[in-house]
Amino acid sequence: MELRVIFSPEAAADLFNLYEYIARQSGLARALNYINRIEAHCTGFKFSPKRGTRRDDLRPGLRVVGFERRVLIAFHVQPDAVVIDRILYGGRDVKRVFGKRRRNRRPVR
Repeated sequence: MELRVIFSPEAAADLFNLYEYIARQSGLARALNYINRIEAHCTGFKFSPKRGTRRDDLRPGLRVVGFERRVLIAFHVQPDAVVIDRILYGGRDVKRVFGKRRRNRRPVR
């Protein structure tokens, strides 16, 4: 079954910011090519959405997969769609972005 692939507003902003960064550093054509490759990779999730590593420790159902050694794609699967949650470039800390959940801890008073 083929699922829809949806980019969250945060993921879309991540792509836009990455495009701007690469365009400043390496030129518009290189930036566009890189963003197109990331989008094509994400679109491939519609055929095999259960890729990547589960990160339930950060959020139930969250999965992450690397792309070309510099990008981490965070997503989750719904019954009819794959939602790309974030696209993190250059070693950004996924725990910080998603806020590590505390388990079985009492609130600090």
